[in-house]
Amino acid sequence: MSVHFEHFALNVPDPRDLADWYVSHLGAQILSQADAPKFTTFLADTTGRTFLEVYYNEAAPVDSFAERKPLTFHFAFQTGNAADLRDQLLKQGATLVEEQQPETGTHLVMLRDPWGIPLQLCQRSKPYPTKSR
Repeated sequence: MSVHFEHFALNVPDPRDLADWYVSHLGAQILSQADAPKFTTFLADTTGRTFLEVYYNEAAPVDSFAERKPLTFHFAFQTGNAADLRDQLLKQGATLVEEQQPETGTHLVMLRDPWGIPLQLCQRSKPYPTKSR
């Protein structure tokens, strides 16, 4: 049996705006987006892999993401220059939580997107592979 990760889903108050921000500032791609009131949207990263589904469903509560510690959950994006991307995202409404440089060549930046969702930028001395082997 072959099993692989497909996506992580979040109930958010404005899925279209959230998707547009990830597209504009992190290079995400919209794979599909419903026009109905839930506005279910699937996003892929720059490799084309689906990573996130966002929607608004009033049958379930919208989490208070800004109250969640980033260690509870966060989205992590690999980048070649965490400092530059950090600066760009801060100009676009993200907020800085913390930065770490645990080893030479590794720079980890924890932010919150404009909806309070924890977002990590990972510049690693040895990047993790982006394709399965």
